[in-house]
This record gives sequence, C-alpha cells and structure tokens, in this order.
Amino acid sequence: MPFDPVRNSGPDPQGDSVAALRRHLQAMIDAGPVLPDGRLPTERELSEIAGVSRRKVRRALEELEADALIWRRQGKGTFAGVAPDPTQALAAEIVGETDFIEVMEARICIEPTLAAMCAGRAGPGAVERMRDLARRAAAAVGPEEMELWDGALHRLIARTAGNRPLLTAFAMLDEIRNDESWRELRARARSVETLKVNDVAHRAIIDAIAAGQAAAAEAAMRAHLTMLADNLRRILPARGKVKEGPPG
Repeated sequence: MPFDPVRNSGPDPQGDSVAALRRHLQAMIDAGPVLPDGRLPTERELSEIAGVSRRKVRRALEELEADALIWRRQGKGTFAGVAPDPTQALAAEIVGETDFIEVMEARICIEPTLAAMCAGRAGPGAVERMRDLARRAAAAVGPEEMELWDGALHRLIARTAGNRPLLTAFAMLDEIRNDESWRELRARARSVETLKVNDVAHRAIIDAIAAGQAAAAEAAMRAHLTMLADNLRRILPARGKVKEGPPG
C-alpha cells in the first residue's frame, strides 16, 4: 500500500504528515502483520517510505502505541498488538510439564478476577482500545491474526486491572498458551461458529467493564473461558500433556 502524505491532508501536507502516516500504519496493521511475528518496518524504513522525518515517524508510532495497536522493544523492533510481559519467560521451564486442563483451570481462577478489577479501573480510552482489539479479532483472517488480536485483548484487560502479582501469574499462563503446540490445538478447536461466539463473549466482557459492573465482567470472562475449555476438551480424547504435543 503506497503512502501518500499529501492526499486528504489539507492545505499543510507537512503539518498533517503525522496524521497521514498514522492512517497508513493503521491500514497496514489492519491488513495483517508484515512478518509472521507481527513486526513492522523500522523507523528508518518508514521514514524513507513515507518521505517524512524520523521524528514524525516516532510521533505516529507513539500515538499507535498509546492506542494499544503496537508495542516496541529496544533492539528488537516495532510489533503489532500489545506487548508481552517480560515475566512470561518464567513459564518456559514448565511449558512441557503441564497440560491444557491445568492451564485453563488456572486461567478460570485468574482472568475473571482481573476482569472484575478492570471494571473498576478502566477509563474510556482503555475501553475503546479493548473494543478496537475485539473488532480486529472478529475480523481476523487466519489463525495467526486471530491469535495476535485475541491475545492483545486479554493482555490489555489484565494490565488495566492494575494488580501486579495477578498480572505476573497471568503473564506466565499467557506464555504457555503462546507455545506453538498450544496454538495448533486452539486452531483445531475453532470454527466459524466458535469465532462468532467468541466475538459475542468479548463484547459482553467489555460492555460489563465499560459499565463498571465488576460481577458481570467476572461472570462474562468465566463463561468465555469455560466455553474455550469445553471446545478444547471436545477435540482431545484424553488429558494430554503439552510436551507430548497435540494429538493427530
């Protein structure tokens, strides 16, 4: 998609180039990650492509990061979605020693509580970012894009809850669910119908958070995760360990 900082920019193209660049980057994100890991071009590459200064590129990226559409890591680059928590690395040692039932049990214990806390602490900006991520998950094409925005939504809810110990526990579980074998398992459990149900569930969670209804947010998240666990159980003949890989 070529970048045109002049089109629809008004009488001052250079003054509006940050807004135009932001629109272009958002369209790029909407079209799907540039690389499989969601990485976007570097600041220098974006500056050369757009014909604007790196300072304006940084401003556009800062706005997108504030909207939870990208995250940046020093020395690694810029990525679509919400940044993983650094404490997730702690989960690497147990990823092969647990199974999906244990992880879903833990998620059902932790994430509904985080959703309830989020309902009392999320401002309008955070809620709008959640709605945007839910829309992106619903419109995703392919499992990688679905994972990107679904995971980003759950991470944003967890972070907005503002409880560091619970966020650390969530981050460890999130790292396990990002294991390749787990991604394949979830992809097998999905269908057009389950994706529609997921969208309804996401919107119910966010609506409760937006209304400040902690009990409703907690119940909606618990129902959502329970449904996910049931879908996974249906495709597994027995309780299988992650280290053994998904069946079939």
